[in-house]
Amino acid sequence: MLFKFKSQVTSDLIMLEADGRRLLKIMLGDDPIKGIVLSQDMPHVLAKLESAVAQDEVLRAAHIQDAQIGKEQGLVDLAPLECERDAVRLLQRASPMIKVLKQCVATPADLVWGV
Repeated sequence: MLFKFKSQVTSDLIMLEADGRRLLKIMLGDDPIKGIVLSQDMPHVLAKLESAVAQDEVLRAAHIQDAQIGKEQGLVDLAPLECERDAVRLLQRASPMIKVLKQCVATPADLVWGV
């Protein structure tokens, strides 16, 4: 299933179900199949998503640093730790949505989605 996000000020954003649900949970706390974010709520939703991306980047950096330290000390093999992390960062998944939300804030518009 695909999520299709629409706004009057941007082109459509289409995401795979897992990615769309993950971003909706971050932005709204749940992941409804259909919904709307009103223009007046857009700055708050954008801030929540940007905060989650920043937290993910910090955790990734700490994880990499811990793995490197463990490897240098001969305590940890780096290969299993590399497999534990998602190959694609949250920043990469959320970047198109952040652009859409920023445009919706700049030119006040609602964001709607459905499957």
